[in-house]
Amino acid sequence: MIRKNEWEIFFDAHAPVYMENSFTKNTKKEVDFILQELKLPPGSNILDIGCGTGRHALELATRGYLVTGVDISSGMLAQAEKEAKKSDVKLELIHADATRFKSNKLFDTAICLCEGAFGLLGSGDDPKEHDLLILRNIQKALKPDRKLISTMLNGLSMIRRFTQKDVGKGRFDPINMVETYDQEYDTPEGKKSVQLRERGYLPAELFNLFSKAGFMVEHIGGGTAGKWGRRQIDLDEIEIMVIAKKSVKGD
Repeated sequence: MIRKNEWEIFFDAHAPVYMENSFTKNTKKEVDFILQELKLPPGSNILDIGCGTGRHALELATRGYLVTGVDISSGMLAQAEKEAKKSDVKLELIHADATRFKSNKLFDTAICLCEGAFGLLGSGDDPKEHDLLILRNIQKALKPDRKLISTMLNGLSMIRRFTQKDVGKGRFDPINMVETYDQEYDTPEGKKSVQLRERGYLPAELFNLFSKAGFMVEHIGGGTAGKWGRRQIDLDEIEIMVIAKKSVKGD
């Protein structure tokens, strides 16, 4: 039996209540920005990496786009499928780890939003390679000169929030910009806990990472859910947004 990634365990359990999170309440506004930025006609193929319960994928499909959603959690995908049937829209949903996802077709654009995959490290994942693998897989799945919109944890906020005591306790690794914490979740058998690891980024790192994966960065700015736009980063906000275009083959 294949051992589940810690994030798969957590999201499988969290899936039924995921949409109760406050950051999920601005989907239409966020999709408005995505479409304004991408300028793609309805009928275009969109790849949603880390689609979760499909809140962006469903809204895009409702507006006439052909969406393929990829997620590590079968529980989250089950919720997405349930909502798609309820809304009478069609989604292609694929259960896969984004670091190993391979596409048999090319897409007009890609999104990877709200910590859907980027920066979510399993216990055995290399923080220097995990997200590079994801970006390379997305790059290979895109048509030439097409865009990726992604968000990731804001390393500037992490540095301002954590203390030397957190470093000493192993809660924050300033070399790899990784936070480690125990997350409780409910199950039919009662509460359980899983240790999770998340990787944050400084803006300068993102230029290098995306370039290595074969992208040209067009914009790096604030990525707080519900406040998307081409704006400056707030030092204390949770996420950064990157808008990049497929450029070269990459390293």
